[in-house]
Amino acid sequence: MNLSQIIDSALEKAQSYKHFKTYILDLFSQGKTTGDNQSEAYINYTELSLQRMKRWEKIGKINPELAEKIKTIQQEQTWLVITEAWCGDAAHALPFIEKLAGLNPKIELKIVLRDENEELMNQFLTHGGKSIPKLIAYDKKQKEVLFTWGPRPEEAMQLVMKEKELKGELNEEFRKKLQQWFNKDKGKKTVNDLVELSMGK
Repeated sequence: MNLSQIIDSALEKAQSYKHFKTYILDLFSQGKTTGDNQSEAYINYTELSLQRMKRWEKIGKINPELAEKIKTIQQEQTWLVITEAWCGDAAHALPFIEKLAGLNPKIELKIVLRDENEELMNQFLTHGGKSIPKLIAYDKKQKEVLFTWGPRPEEAMQLVMKEKELKGELNEEFRKKLQQWFNKDKGKKTVNDLVELSMGK
């Protein structure tokens, strides 16, 4: 399959943000999560993610100037996000992606699970890794990828790269630091990145 066929195939089983949330809550109520790893740690991460998403849905704000810019987009597009329920970075980004997409009827947000869409994920690796969340902006009519974003805002990406260069891995202490960065940022960098990419900058 070529790239557009892989994306079209993934879109056939994609969920809306609302259905994705309902699906995660249902799994969590059964003591489960999405993906191949069903460990206690990942189920705990899922609970944290649900709490974060709920919080940003409630208090997250989109800068009015950026909101106006996103409303000017005329090209119909699907924002296809690859993620998993336990993903901490996704929990900080998805509510803002959903708010942003909701401002323009030309933008449709759809979500698929990484571990169920390996062929798709392999087309959008980050430095060779299956990092999530990954957003693919796709024009269904033209069968064209307009841009990609993820797994986190550019500034946070730099922090992660620097940490990996220094220590070779991301330990629990750094992960906490990264979550603090997201809490302080309040989705601003995610929204800014997506608006810039949407405007072709």
